[in-house]
Amino acid sequence: MASGEGFLTDEQREVLKIASQNVESLSSSPKSPTSLLSEHPLKVSAAGKAPTAGIAVRHVRRSHSGKVVRVKKDGAGAKGTWGRLLDTDGELHIDHNDPNYDSGEEPYQLVGSTISDPLDDYKKAVVSLIEEYFSTGDVEVAASDLRELGSSEYHPYFIKRLVSRAMDRHDQEKEMASVLLSALYADVINPAHIRDGFVMLLESADDLAVDILDAVDILALFLARAVVDDILPPAFLTRAKKTLPESSKGFQVIQTAEKSYLSAPHHAELVERKWGGSTHITVEDVKKKIADLLREYIDSGDTFEACRLIRELGVSFFHHEVVKRALILAMEIRTAEPLIIKLLKEAAEEGLISSSQMAKGFARLAENLDDLALDIPSAKTLFQSLVPRAISEGWLDVSFANSGEDGKAYVEDEKLRRYKEAAVTIIHEYFLSDDIPELIRGLEDLGAPQYNSIFLKKLITLAMDRKNREKEMASVLLSALHIEIFSTEDIVNGFVMLLESAEDTALDILDASNELALFSARAVIDDVLAPLNLEEIGSKLPPNCSGSETVHMARSLIAARHAGERILRCWGGGTGWAVEDAKDKIQKLLEEYESGGVVSEACQCIRDIGMPFFNHEVVKKALVMAMEKKNDRMLDLLQECFNEGLITINQMTKGFTRIKDGLDDLALDIPNAKDKYSFYAEYAQNKGWLLSSFESFVADASAAQATGT
Repeated sequence: MASGEGFLTDEQREVLKIASQNVESLSSSPKSPTSLLSEHPLKVSAAGKAPTAGIAVRHVRRSHSGKVVRVKKDGAGAKGTWGRLLDTDGELHIDHNDPNYDSGEEPYQLVGSTISDPLDDYKKAVVSLIEEYFSTGDVEVAASDLRELGSSEYHPYFIKRLVSRAMDRHDQEKEMASVLLSALYADVINPAHIRDGFVMLLESADDLAVDILDAVDILALFLARAVVDDILPPAFLTRAKKTLPESSKGFQVIQTAEKSYLSAPHHAELVERKWGGSTHITVEDVKKKIADLLREYIDSGDTFEACRLIRELGVSFFHHEVVKRALILAMEIRTAEPLIIKLLKEAAEEGLISSSQMAKGFARLAENLDDLALDIPSAKTLFQSLVPRAISEGWLDVSFANSGEDGKAYVEDEKLRRYKEAAVTIIHEYFLSDDIPELIRGLEDLGAPQYNSIFLKKLITLAMDRKNREKEMASVLLSALHIEIFSTEDIVNGFVMLLESAEDTALDILDASNELALFSARAVIDDVLAPLNLEEIGSKLPPNCSGSETVHMARSLIAARHAGERILRCWGGGTGWAVEDAKDKIQKLLEEYESGGVVSEACQCIRDIGMPFFNHEVVKKALVMAMEKKNDRMLDLLQECFNEGLITINQMTKGFTRIKDGLDDLALDIPNAKDKYSFYAEYAQNKGWLLSSFESFVADASAAQATGT
C-alpha cells in the first residue's frame, strides 16, 4: 500500500481537531466545509489521487461530533448531520439555496385564528360609516354604504350607534344624525327597526348618562325630533313607557320628550330649530320649500316648473315628503286634487320621484290618517279613493298593497272593511231567502277565504240579535259552510273571536253568554266542531274571562243526558227539526235500500229530504252500514248518487273524512273497520268520487295495509 494513500495527513487531522474543539461557536455561525478546507488545502499524493479515495472534496460533511461523514453523491446527505435535534444554543441559519435544503427543517409557527361575530363586524363597519358621514355630510353616500353593508336585521344597532355617537358631539352632528334617520326611514331601514333602535337607546339610557351628563335631555330631543319628522308614531311613546321601569332614565327620557318638547306650543318648530339647523340644508327648510312650491304649483298649474323646483331641491331621499304634503293639500283643497294627481303622475313617469319614495309618502300618510281626520273629517275616505286610482294609473306601485307594514296594513284594513260590508249584505239576503247555495256562491265571489272566521263571527252576532228562526238558520248554514268552504281552523278561529268579544256583545245582547254556549254546543252536535276543539278554543282565551265561562257552559250542555236532541231543538224547532229528522230519514232509506230496495227510489228519497249540504251524512251512514252488514251494495248507491250529481265531490269527500276521523271508535264495534275503509277509500278514489287532496291518505292507507301495520 502506498504511504498515506487513503488516509488523512497529519495536517488534515490537526484541522479536524481544531474544528471539533470549536464546534459550539461554529454551530451558531457555521462555515461550509468547503471554506474550512480552503484555509488548509489538501495535498494531493504523489500518485495524483485525492487523499479520500474516489470521493470529491465537496462531498465531505462535518457533524457536530467532529467526525467526517461520507454522504451520498450529489449532496443527498442524511438529516441531522449539521446539529443535534435539541441543540438550541444560538439561532440556526437555514440557507434556502443549499442543495440539501429541506423544508421540513423550517421552524413551525402557530397562526392564531379568531372566530368573527357577524354583529361585531357590523358594529365596527357602521362606526366608520358614521364617522365618514359626520365628515362629509353626504346622506346619499351614507345610505348607499349602509345598503351595501347588508345585514338589515342589525339596523337597530345602527340607530343606537348613530344617535349615541351624535349625543357626545356638537349640535351639527346631532342635526346630521336626525337628517340621516329621516332619509333612511322606510327606504333603507324598516320602520319597525327604527322603533327597535330607539327602544334599545331608551333601555341603555342609564349607561349613556354615565358618560354624557345631559343624556336624558339630548335623547328626549332625539325622540321628539323622530316624532316630528314622522319616523316614529306618537303612540310609540305610550307603548315604550309601559315597558320601562319608572325609576329608569329611559322612562325619564319619554317624560321629558312629552312634557318639554311635544306638548309645548309650536313644538315642531321648536324641536327642529333646537340644534340650529347647522347642516347644509335642514329638514325644516326642505319642508318649507316643498310647501311653497306646491302652493305655487296650485296657483300656476305649471307641472314642468314644479318638477324643476323639486329636482333643484337635490334631496331625492326626501321626495316622500313631497308626496305626503301633496296628498294632504289635495284633501284640504278639493279643487286642487286633479292638479296634484297630474303632478305626482308626471313626476313618477319622469323618474323624478322613485316608486319607493312614492310608496313611502303614501305609507306615511296612511300612518297618520287618524290624526289627520281630526282636521279633515273626510281624510280616510279621500285616501281610500286615491290609492286604487294611483295603482291603476301606474304611478303607485302595486307593491304598496303587498309589502311594507304601513301600506299592507292600510290595504288589509280597507279590504277587510269592504269584506265586512259585503258579508253583512250576504247574511241579510240569506235570512230572507234561506238559499244556502246562493250564499256559498256569494262568498266564493268575494274571494277572501282568509276572512272566513270573520264571516262566522258576523253571522252568529247578527243571528243572536234576531229570532230563533235566524239562529237555527245560522247553525244550519255553519254546517253547510264547514262542508263546502270552511276549514275546522276557520271555525275554531271564528268562535275564538266571538268569545273574545263576548263581554262587548253582552252590552247589546243581554243573554249573549247563553246564546254563544248554545251555538258552540250545537256546532259540536252537528259535527262542525269536535269536543277537543272546545278545549282548543278555551286554551286560546284568557282565564276567568266571560268567554272561558261560556266554553265551560257549552261543555256542560253537551255532557247532559239526551244532549243531542235537546241542543238540536234549542231554537224551538225551525230548521233544527229538519236536521234531526233528516238523520232519521237517511237511516231508514238506507236500511230499506239494503234490504232489497231500488237504487232510483233511494236516490229520490235523498232528493226529497231537501238538504244537499247534509248529504255527507248519507255517505257516512252508507259506509258504516256496508262495514256492519259486510255488504258492498251501498257502493252502487253512492256511485249512482255521484253520477246524477246528487252527492257532490265535496260532500263525498266530507263523508269519507268523517269516517276516517272516527275509525278508532268504529273499530271497537267493527274489528276490520280500518281494512274495509282502506278498500272503500281506494275504490272511491279510482272512481273519481274524492278530491285530489284525499290521495295522500289513500296512499298511506294502502301502504299500511300492504305492510300489515
